[in-house]
Amino acid sequence: MSITLYQLDGCPYCERVADRLSELDVEYESIWVEPLHSDRDEVKRVSGQRAVPVLIDDRYGVTMAESDRILEFLNTTYHGGTS
Repeated sequence: MSITLYQLDGCPYCERVADRLSELDVEYESIWVEPLHSDRDEVKRVSGQRAVPVLIDDRYGVTMAESDRILEFLNTTYHGGTS
């Protein structure tokens, strides 16, 4: 899978990103993380920090956090709905 989204159940910022990926018809894999920051070792390993959401797009070589930045990237890169 080209796109991976690290997210937390009930996180409104994560939901915004997941909703936008669905709206753009972009396929992605969800990895659900632990509620405690201290238990998010995998997120830390891939992104250098423990906050979510984190998006990894292998096609474009992008790893990013913060929902606003992720949404801007998705809107710019996948605005036509290509996956």
